[in-house]
Amino acid sequence: MKIGVLGIGRLGICFALNLERTGYTVCGVDIAEAYVESINNKTLQSPEPEVETLLKGSKNLTATTHIGEVLTNEFPLLFVMVATPSLPDGSYDHSQIERITGALINSGKRGGKPVHVVIGCTVMPGFCDELQKTLAPYNYLVSYNPEFIAQGSIIKDQLYCDQVLIGEANTEAGDLIESVYKKLCKSKPLVCRMNRLSAEICKLATNCFLTTKIAFANAIGDLATVSGAEPEKILAAVGADSRIGAQYLKYGFGYGGPCFPRDNRALNIFARNQNYGMLIGEATDKMNSTHLQFQVSQYLELYGENETIVFNEVTYKPGTVILEESQQLALALKLAQAGRKVLVKEKPAVIDELKRRYAHVFMYEVIK
Repeated sequence: MKIGVLGIGRLGICFALNLERTGYTVCGVDIAEAYVESINNKTLQSPEPEVETLLKGSKNLTATTHIGEVLTNEFPLLFVMVATPSLPDGSYDHSQIERITGALINSGKRGGKPVHVVIGCTVMPGFCDELQKTLAPYNYLVSYNPEFIAQGSIIKDQLYCDQVLIGEANTEAGDLIESVYKKLCKSKPLVCRMNRLSAEICKLATNCFLTTKIAFANAIGDLATVSGAEPEKILAAVGADSRIGAQYLKYGFGYGGPCFPRDNRALNIFARNQNYGMLIGEATDKMNSTHLQFQVSQYLELYGENETIVFNEVTYKPGTVILEESQQLALALKLAQAGRKVLVKEKPAVIDELKRRYAHVFMYEVIK
């Protein structure tokens, strides 16, 4: 079977490569001509581990800027992996998916069996049901299959996932998507099949539980600190309870990055639209901000006015170059704005971006 991947950016190219090495013939579609060319001639440079190696060894992966190349009967399964950035109100921008939808409609009604369109990017709950209504007259079936991955380990996370979440259009669609993952995954994930709306809520709920756990750990850590107790020992003991677990229960920086904060906000927005107050989600956001302010006060007390405060990294997590909603960067910035000398030690790409954004707010040291 041939599979089309519509959107082969950081997430999509990883998924396409994992499909290809599983044995599928894959065609990726993207709008950036130079990027597509770099994939076809195998010169793509990617910050994601294994991508360049897998690309060089691939034999059945091609890329194109022409979506029509995958709109043939040879491609019964199309995965959509485009970006859905946050809008100012915190909901998701579905415009890139909608552009693809427009291209599908413009190609006319498909003949034969329905073509399966699988949305792999995060969307607002209810979006895929509306998309199905739009595409049904053109013989497409829409399912939802979001990824649970972390930047810096996407290839690995796709192969060794804990669960595969499928919001299926019908049983046939669910069977087809499940069969792909049974071949792709090297672990034995729990396959969770449900309707589209349930899966959309589940994707947000999963990440929101993790943000709640992080915020809770930091709240207990802050409380322990001000009372003279031992944060790490308390949290290690709490996490030893099998009902709770130790993952994400560490005392440190608040949550950030391109997924956790915005998934939490999006679920809160969806809840308000259903006239339900998602108090725990709102409290999690507030606690994350409160913890940042606590850390600012801590650092100001710990370091003298003439001391240099050193940050060995300011990306949202080690091993990435991503600064989006980084709590480490937010802390460093607040300290610098308070008049303290802040030295940032980071990779060249991160230093370049910091200089572009903040110029001489920080002192810089490039690390390899």
